[in-house]
Amino acid sequence: MKNKFYTYIQKLQDQICKEIEEIDEKAYFKEDLWSRPEGGGGRTRVIENGNLFEKGGVNISVVHGKLPHSMQNLFNVGEVDFFACGLSLVIHPKNPMVPTVHANWRYFEMYDDKGKIINSWFGGGQDLTPYYLFEEDAIHFHQTCKTACDKFSPEFYPKYKKQCDNYFWNSHRNEARGIGGLFFDYLKETETMKMNDWYNFVTEIGNSFLDAYIPIVEKRKGLTYSEAQRKWQEIRRGRYVEFNLVHDKGTLFGLKTNGRIESILMSLPPHVQWIYNYHPEKGSEEEKLIKILESPKDWL
Repeated sequence: MKNKFYTYIQKLQDQICKEIEEIDEKAYFKEDLWSRPEGGGGRTRVIENGNLFEKGGVNISVVHGKLPHSMQNLFNVGEVDFFACGLSLVIHPKNPMVPTVHANWRYFEMYDDKGKIINSWFGGGQDLTPYYLFEEDAIHFHQTCKTACDKFSPEFYPKYKKQCDNYFWNSHRNEARGIGGLFFDYLKETETMKMNDWYNFVTEIGNSFLDAYIPIVEKRKGLTYSEAQRKWQEIRRGRYVEFNLVHDKGTLFGLKTNGRIESILMSLPPHVQWIYNYHPEKGSEEEKLIKILESPKDWL
């Protein structure tokens, strides 16, 4: 399974990078191969200063070895070996009318002292963070997620949509990071879903990503914007940074397992503002977004 999934995310990385480059028409991904002393490595790809995309990263990593003590406590296990691989991406557009997008698909195994698998699971999801709210874009993104989920169970979309709303929540701000999407973790074998079924589900979600995001980029990339709107984008990006550094489990896992710091923090946007006690004007488009982020919405 680990080889099968690693092969899949390598191909998906190639596909996503190709489409992002084609729509940007200027910038190309720079590739950075790296290795981890304890075992494993990765293929980081970053795009910067393009026509459309100010910064983006589409990274794959495969790490293995002894599970660090800090993570043993998290998983409530003793001395074990582990294997983890995944694809993680964040795309920050230049135009504030185009939303930031994040996605991650991953697989994890743990072994006993004889090398036998004692636990394995899939995780991942995809979510959208707009700066200006176009409801038809939110509906499109969520409908694409639901269509992919419905191929497996009508229960999956509402369940993983709710988990996404709960996870990407800036509790210290009491607001959502964005308008959500899907989030799932610890997808383990059951009577109804074997590991190969979960593989098919997670790869179906991964395959739906470009269909969910690229049409939104195409629709909004030509819209004009002002310096004031750009400033609002940078203020909202600050909330994005806060979530990734305060709450995100993936960032924590990377730091705790001696991951490559440049790859872990590639999700941070290049231009951000923190303005003291900033509030948008009443009745403005900016306030409309804030109101939406105060409580999760059923977009469908």
